[in-house]
Amino acid sequence: MKKILLSLLIGGSFVANAQEPSISDALRYSVENLNGTARFRAMGGAFGSIGGDMSAININPAGSSIFNYNQATISLSSFNKSNNANYFGTSSKTKDNTLDINQLGAVFVFSDNNSKSGWKKFALALNYENTNNFDDFIVSEGVNPYNSMDSYFLNHAQGFELQYLQTQPGESIGSLYQYLGETQNLGFDAQQAFLGYQSYILSPFDDTDDLNTDYYTNVPTGGNYYHKNTIQAKGYNGKFTANFSGAYKDKLYLGMNMNFHFTDYVRTSSLYESNLNPFYTTYYSIDSARFNNELYTYGSGFSLNLGAIYKATENVRVGLSYETPTWYRLNDELTQSISSYYNYTDPSTLVSTMDEAYVNPNVVNVYPTYKIQTPSKLTASGTVLFGKKGLLSVDYISKNYSKTKFKPSSENIYSSLNTQIKNELENTYELRVGGEYKIKQWSLRGGYRFEQSPYKVDLAFGDLFSYSGGLGYNFGESKLDISYTNEHRNRTEALLTSGLNDTARIKNNNNNVTLTYVVNF
Repeated sequence: MKKILLSLLIGGSFVANAQEPSISDALRYSVENLNGTARFRAMGGAFGSIGGDMSAININPAGSSIFNYNQATISLSSFNKSNNANYFGTSSKTKDNTLDINQLGAVFVFSDNNSKSGWKKFALALNYENTNNFDDFIVSEGVNPYNSMDSYFLNHAQGFELQYLQTQPGESIGSLYQYLGETQNLGFDAQQAFLGYQSYILSPFDDTDDLNTDYYTNVPTGGNYYHKNTIQAKGYNGKFTANFSGAYKDKLYLGMNMNFHFTDYVRTSSLYESNLNPFYTTYYSIDSARFNNELYTYGSGFSLNLGAIYKATENVRVGLSYETPTWYRLNDELTQSISSYYNYTDPSTLVSTMDEAYVNPNVVNVYPTYKIQTPSKLTASGTVLFGKKGLLSVDYISKNYSKTKFKPSSENIYSSLNTQIKNELENTYELRVGGEYKIKQWSLRGGYRFEQSPYKVDLAFGDLFSYSGGLGYNFGESKLDISYTNEHRNRTEALLTSGLNDTARIKNNNNNVTLTYVVNF
């Protein structure tokens, strides 16, 4: 026997040697939601040449030296997501609501009007923002006229010897699953084959040969497979920023950010399948099955921002800023289980019985740390001030998603994925427009934002459209702002990472309300 049985503690975790990442994993950290203060959100985030707002320094770090006073800011947001999933003509609607403190920061201004060097103002700022809220709930259900989940397990199983999928006397489901995951040249693919075999979804063509590498499906053919895929996601992507900037002769503002990123993400999915096709006349026939996965991703990253704002006239400002790629170090943990309800017809007696298989290894796959490099970002901005009455601002952002990379790129699984990213993603632009009008202590605000899809063919992840508005009231030494944002984007959601390639079309609609309190000190 080639298989070496190991005596290991089951119910714990272990280091597995392979995983199955996808482009969607990279986009989770490359595409940022527009969060921040209420004023920032109300004006569509078009703050690259405005400054004077805690969230503005994330776009252009020179903006902190626009402040005239020390200031502290805290923001509370209500995230309201709704999804309409269409799967082969059947629509399913879901909603998810979250309340969170999404921004907290302070800026400290140091002025020296007697400075002979021309540098009359410096600013230091510390700011935390929730750059992406991952909370989501999606249900996709309908009748697939063509494909079953069996193709997922068959694709992974072909080529693996039968001996690796069968438990030996005294060996548990968990110990074999764990052995496959940590053994070189087996890993994730062998584990998926094992789950398919142990749940009777697939069988070997020759069950008497331990070296058999060919398998067939036990799912009755004929199409019309009912699928219900439930996805529950929780988590966030946060960023802590340390900012420094200076003002030269009240004309040129220069700044730099050091950004410390951290992420915590849990995605739980459950795919159910049933069919009404006639059972096979002998051996196994799958009536229904449920496949459960829970992915936990956590880690940290780092990036830098450099920026400048120039006062062309008293009423016109222009800005330019650059953000380096974010270099993430991430860790994945995966738990899986599968159950099936099947019919078995004895070929000698033709007696049929119904039974259930429940395969739960009760094992956590802990994968080696890997890296994701997100694309850099270049922002050009312009603002026109209408005295003290208001302003109009425009930001144009360029971001090349084809530069996204998984590392170490020397590993085959990351090398092929990087090639896919390069072929399918492209250089994109984002347009933000914002305006503000003041009436005594009141401020009226509005904004528009368009973000191009990172895909060359945008079916998988479409363009984003966003509209926003808000109000602000100035009490003198403090301010209270509120904003409302609506944004929508269409995308596709795969039921499984491979094999079952049919996707659900998701219409995502977000309605967010942010309340910000600002105090000068």
